[in-house]
Amino acid sequence: MDEIRFDDQVVVVTGAGSGIGRAYAHAFAGRGARVVVNDLGGSRDGTGGAHGAADTVVEEIRQNGGDAVANYDSVATMEGGESIIRRAEETFGRVDVLVNNAGVLRDKSLLKMTEEDWDLVVNVHLKGAFCVTRAAFALMKKNGYGRIINTTSGSGLYGNFGQAAYMSAKMGVVGLMNSVATEGARYNILCNTIAPVAASRMTDDVMPPEVLEKLKPEFIAPLVLYLASKENKETQMIFNCAAGWFSRTAVCCAPGICLGDAARTITPEEVRESWETITSLEDATPLNSVVDSFQFLTPLF
Repeated sequence: MDEIRFDDQVVVVTGAGSGIGRAYAHAFAGRGARVVVNDLGGSRDGTGGAHGAADTVVEEIRQNGGDAVANYDSVATMEGGESIIRRAEETFGRVDVLVNNAGVLRDKSLLKMTEEDWDLVVNVHLKGAFCVTRAAFALMKKNGYGRIINTTSGSGLYGNFGQAAYMSAKMGVVGLMNSVATEGARYNILCNTIAPVAASRMTDDVMPPEVLEKLKPEFIAPLVLYLASKENKETQMIFNCAAGWFSRTAVCCAPGICLGDAARTITPEEVRESWETITSLEDATPLNSVVDSFQFLTPLF
């Protein structure tokens, strides 16, 4: 079996100072990539900042014979996103892969969440992914190649308590993927999204130690490396991954029912009578664009 390699490629990993991001950085470097290790060095709630986390990972990679540089900019501003990618371009000349992994947590129930909490979480997870992706996309477009991996969450995809900002941002990341994948297709820029569960500072106080032991960050890296490789041809897909389990998830659309046309008024009673068909997911399928959803309207035209 041929080994997947990243020789002569440049990989940018945000939030790479610990946890899953650190595992990504080591895995890419171990297969020949030159890695930009981005980490603001703040605490889990987004406060503070320091260089130690990114510097430590860079030193570890270099001690293992790899090539890496650190970057300490926040992903949550256009200036920061551009600075991260500029660091890669000035040091290594290009960007081939971007892994949007940076994140913070401020879990609170809806009525206890402040505007500051909301803004910080959404800015890091969603705006941050946009800011870095936008800067990287320009270089990838010029080079005619790119692989972008975003990070969503099962909380956003399926629901959870007390994470309104986090969940909203993580679903927003899926929308961002749809846009990047659509616009990037003509330039050989692929974009996919993962929903990982792994032991990290984000989860170390919400799960028991015996569970965290089975959720090693290193178990997530193989999927990310495959999606980032030249061999991967898939784009605009969402994947679950945890403890060696991998599966695809998708936003699907069912055929539903056409109750009428422009020639007459549809009543709420008709909706009620058709509720079982409207809510059924039988024959539901993923769609590649909003235009694809128009196929279900053909009986009306």
